[in-house]
Amino acid sequence: MHNLLTSGPLRLMLLATAALLALGLWLVNEIADQANSALARRTVAAIESDHAILAAAGRDGIDGMVERINEFAARTQAGLYRLQRTDGQIIAGNLAAWPALSGDRTATFNYTPSGAGKRLAVGIATEVGNDHRLIVARDIEDQRALAIRIRWLGWLGVAGLAVAGLVIGLLARRVLLGKIGTITATSRAIMAGDLSRRIDRDGSSDEVDQLAGNLNDMLTRIESLMAALREVSDNIAHDLRTPLNRLRNTAEDALRQSRDSTAARAGLEKVIEQADELIKTFNALLLIARLEPGDAVTPTEEVDLAALAADVGELYEPVADEAGLVLKVSVPPAPLHVAANRQLLGQAVANLVDNAIKYSSGMEGPPASRTVTLDVEDRDGRITLTVADHGPGIPPADRDRALKRFVRLEKSRSLPGTGLGLSLVAAVARMHRATLQLGDNNPGLRVTMIFPQIRTPSPATPAHK
Repeated sequence: MHNLLTSGPLRLMLLATAALLALGLWLVNEIADQANSALARRTVAAIESDHAILAAAGRDGIDGMVERINEFAARTQAGLYRLQRTDGQIIAGNLAAWPALSGDRTATFNYTPSGAGKRLAVGIATEVGNDHRLIVARDIEDQRALAIRIRWLGWLGVAGLAVAGLVIGLLARRVLLGKIGTITATSRAIMAGDLSRRIDRDGSSDEVDQLAGNLNDMLTRIESLMAALREVSDNIAHDLRTPLNRLRNTAEDALRQSRDSTAARAGLEKVIEQADELIKTFNALLLIARLEPGDAVTPTEEVDLAALAADVGELYEPVADEAGLVLKVSVPPAPLHVAANRQLLGQAVANLVDNAIKYSSGMEGPPASRTVTLDVEDRDGRITLTVADHGPGIPPADRDRALKRFVRLEKSRSLPGTGLGLSLVAAVARMHRATLQLGDNNPGLRVTMIFPQIRTPSPATPAHK
């Protein structure tokens, strides 16, 4: 009983049922009163009509009125008439006795017909001349019984609807609380640590079933984020332990050689260099953490992707040349605008080019295989940026994993890096609503960013030459 009283849906249902019950009873009473009033007005109108006819017939004498009274009495059983002398002697009519009337012209009264019980009537009593009295009335007992019957039937109907509503409400509550109970039990299991639990769906596609689907999607996302958090924590502990130990050892060597200023200075410079690498790693982690939720608010502007790619290519041409590679940049002469954060997008493109150069250097093969390409083009209204190399590439089975933080595949373990380059690119792509695709360059890796639409360049934006 306590659970019933504390149930919010049940309390709301009871309140709504009580309000509907009160409204239904009021409507029933109003309908019954209006029906009774309509019948009463009709009865009074018929009485007044008969009275007017009898009054007109009486102008020619009592005999004319008597004839009319006998005619009316024979015509209807509901009509009641009595013409009598002032001493009480009846002259005509079917009303056995003169009733007790109030002072009103039209009044109700009780009468007792022969062989029946007491009944209710309404009538008009008038004086006819100096020595006669006339009453014209109608029996309204059936009318009153009809009004009472209408009222009771209405009350019973409303009560039946209220009971049916309560039963249906309780059944609906049972079904609803059953579904909510499933959600509650699943949520408790999840709070206890079982993130693999999901809410069972019944396939009805109703609001609760859709809510269960949305909650399951949310739980899947939370589970993946928690798994990523554990993986990142493990990777941080594993991948940052080595550079921190290296930094500590370098500092110890510099302290040990403090008497040799040249060696100490070189050691401190190495410490600063390694510290800078660690700072870069943490800055990249912070940037990815800020971008990954998908709701990060970053300022955007119209960015000419072709011009940005050309600038990155110009910056990395000496780096590629030093690594014995050729960096080929292919961009259209006309500007291709996207709504983007220039700094973040430039960093993502630089990461792609830097990775391509790093993993292609030292590879043996013909001159054509020692080329890194950076292309920007318009493909049917969608801007694409592609960076391709002829390095070891990434197997299809590892491409999703390669976009996670601190993931370094076996082929890249011997190369410097933190495993954050592609994860940063993926976070920037999500922030710009762009699609990131990793493909095969036969051999090598082809990374493509596909942006959702071309922005029309503003007049103030110069075209890229």
